[in-house]
Amino acid sequence: MGPKKIAIVVHQQHSRPGRVGALLEKRGYELHRLCPNLGCNLPEDMSDYAGVVIFGGPMSANDCGTLAGIKCELDWIPKVVDAGVPFLGLCLGAQLLTRAAGGRVGPHPEGLVEIGYVDVEPTEAGRAWFRGPMKVYQWHREGMTIPDCCELLATNDRYPVQGFQCGPNAFGFQFHPEVTLEMKSIWTLSAAERLKMPGAQQRGVHLSMHALYDPPLDRWINGFLDRWLATDQRISAPSAKAAVSSPEFAAAAD
Repeated sequence: MGPKKIAIVVHQQHSRPGRVGALLEKRGYELHRLCPNLGCNLPEDMSDYAGVVIFGGPMSANDCGTLAGIKCELDWIPKVVDAGVPFLGLCLGAQLLTRAAGGRVGPHPEGLVEIGYVDVEPTEAGRAWFRGPMKVYQWHREGMTIPDCCELLATNDRYPVQGFQCGPNAFGFQFHPEVTLEMKSIWTLSAAERLKMPGAQQRGVHLSMHALYDPPLDRWINGFLDRWLATDQRISAPSAKAAVSSPEFAAAAD
């Protein structure tokens, strides 16, 4: 039996892991909530953890010069990935993984955002993880340019990097599979000013379309989590040949 704790990294006091947290707890995992922006230290020894999930937040992955928590996460991510621990980054978490691997994060050239329900489609490599095109829930105003050591899994026209894999055990998704209807209701009120940005959908769309678009996303993330947890290189590696570390990742993160 492997470790039964999952490190949940959030960025604000009231942030929650939503459906992803609930699905992991349902599988018997204990969630260890960490918020480096509020001064939490991130664990150096990962042997107690079956995985790490970094969630979203209103700050930028480029804020490492002004936010100690963001710098701390950028320094920590390569250690987690190289240790062979399953890593999942959602929205800001995916952008932090991109930057840690040597990629770039920045706004859309025309200032467009993705806030609401957006279509994404798998790449050829992504068909191993997505059955086909999917409507996902988004809340972001920056996108990613991933380095060559990462493989693109999902894309669309507005923000071409929607999902990617970095080595055998690290994944990043621009969208929010964790967000419940209750969370959508809260976000669209507490951050209502974001709904005025170019490309954002209005609150009524977020709430009324949940019943239509959420069930397939719920099934997808439920299936994905089992496959993601099984990417643990510490358990599955039959020999030293099955790389516990990713040299490209380590080099990109230097």
